Amino acid sequence: MILRFILTLIGVAALIAAIVFVKGTQFSAMGAAQAAMVMPPDVVSAATVNEDTWEDSLAATGTLVAVQGVTVSAEVAGKITRITFEPGATAAAGDLLVQLDTSTEEAQLASTEATVALAELNLRRQRDLRDQKTNSPSDLDSAEAQSKQAAAAAAAIRAVIAKKSIRAPFAGRLGLRYVNLGQNLNAGDAISSLQTLDPIYVNFSVPQQKLSLLKAGGAVRLSSDVAPGEKFEGRINAISPEVDQATRSVRVQATLANPSERLRPGVFASVEIVLPSVQRVLAIPATAILYSPSGDSVFVIEEKKDAKTGKPTMTLRQQFVQLGSTRGDFVNVTSGLKAGEQIVTSGVFKLHSGGAVVIDNTYAPNAQPTPKPANS
Repeated sequence: MILRFILTLIGVAALIAAIVFVKGTQFSAMGAAQAAMVMPPDVVSAATVNEDTWEDSLAATGTLVAVQGVTVSAEVAGKITRITFEPGATAAAGDLLVQLDTSTEEAQLASTEATVALAELNLRRQRDLRDQKTNSPSDLDSAEAQSKQAAAAAAAIRAVIAKKSIRAPFAGRLGLRYVNLGQNLNAGDAISSLQTLDPIYVNFSVPQQKLSLLKAGGAVRLSSDVAPGEKFEGRINAISPEVDQATRSVRVQATLANPSERLRPGVFASVEIVLPSVQRVLAIPATAILYSPSGDSVFVIEEKKDAKTGKPTMTLRQQFVQLGSTRGDFVNVTSGLKAGEQIVTSGVFKLHSGGAVVIDNTYAPNAQPTPKPANS
């Protein structure tokens, strides 16, 4: 009985030893395979860091204003007998827009002109009599005064008739029509808006500490969502002589050509004031930067020899950098990089320092200093 128990223990021990040996052999083989395994290199896009020059500029927000703009209105009361313009049409200076009824004034003018003729006839008669010394000087003076009064009364009626012909005060584009045929207008009633659109002004403000950088004739660029993807060039034509005490800013006005009339008064716009100085930069695509609370970094690609095979491989070195101003899809690196170094430009979030890479720029991001999104 005891012998059988001992033999059973010996058999179990032998079985356990065999299992341990087999598993040990398997784990050893797996470790050797894992040690021999080489991770495939990551495929990345890359670019060489180059020096560039950027224009110095100031950014501001502005509002477009018509060089000339007015709401055309009635100067005197009257009934509309004719409307000669279409909403949205262009008008030349002096074009008739609305004609008011002048029948009453024309009748008054005919009566007054008869009075003028009689007064002039009486004046001539008094002058002849005075030459003959047959009337007094006061008679002549009275005749002259009556003639002038009659002429003035006729001129006043003609002025009213002229004011009832409402004309464009300057050339421009008309807005909506606010009146209808047969409508009775009161003095001051609006008829339509009239705006000169080419050229057009943009008003904007800059901080007082930037005042010394501005000068009349300086270049500006303007962009607005009313004309996506377009840039409009202009020149500063006026700088306010005073600083706003509330905002400590200076109001500036620039003039822009607007032949297509795409820019309209009241439109909000982004203004870039081009300064005469330039700055040298190391510009890299923004997609190359790995942003982190501990510091921004890029991955520099270096060529090294593989320790085992001796073949040259491209490996990564994580480099922390200091960033400056931006321009479109590019960021200026103020420290941490040198011109001529090659950096990864996409997919940096999945990389690590020391990793091997293969460069493939087939689908590299197309960074632009002035990007124009397809859906803009």
